Amino acid sequence: MDPWKLPLIVAGVVVPIVAAFMLGGPGMGVAIGAFAAVGLVAVAIRQRPEGPIASADREDARHHVLIVAAGGVEDPADVAEITRIAGIAADDGEEDEVRVLVPARIGFLDRWASDIEDARHRAQQRLVMTVAALAKAGVAAEARVGDEDIVQAVEDQLQSYPATEVVLVSDDGDDGDDGDDGDEADEAAGELRSRLRVEFHHVELSRREGERRS
Repeated sequence: MDPWKLPLIVAGVVVPIVAAFMLGGPGMGVAIGAFAAVGLVAVAIRQRPEGPIASADREDARHHVLIVAAGGVEDPADVAEITRIAGIAADDGEEDEVRVLVPARIGFLDRWASDIEDARHRAQQRLVMTVAALAKAGVAAEARVGDEDIVQAVEDQLQSYPATEVVLVSDDGDDGDDGDDGDEADEAAGELRSRLRVEFHHVELSRREGERRS
């Protein structure tokens, strides 16, 4: 956490509590204090170490690629772009090992209701679609559903998967439907680029005019 943020957090906790005691009495002050405590716990839970992310030790000299599909991959042109950037050769299982990881995107209401089945089902659908698209291009891949947080999902996988390269695939949001997802993927890409100790690429699949950026 940046040093300048700590005084702001302290002020954001203390000032409402003091104001509640002064204006609403002890009962209101205690209630506001309880809400503040819950908020601090929630923030603490979401904080994670920001050290380097290394992959598991490799037992062979093969090219191990982790494809993180934050957006669905189905178009053959998208698959061709991803395999080109990742240096994956079709029908070359002896040299390349590919794993596809799809973060389970959990909506606010689903999280509030502790209902993650729909999110995992959607992630499974995106996973099947992506693996099938790769298979049509002659690329065999393992499949995994991971944490909703992209960075955490990658870090979890690399504890056991000896990736030599990580490729994050996302929609760029130009069509207006996936803007929030695009922003989240961009933020995750920035963090992964600074923390990963293996080669990293971020492939943005444009849904407007067929453009692609990497």
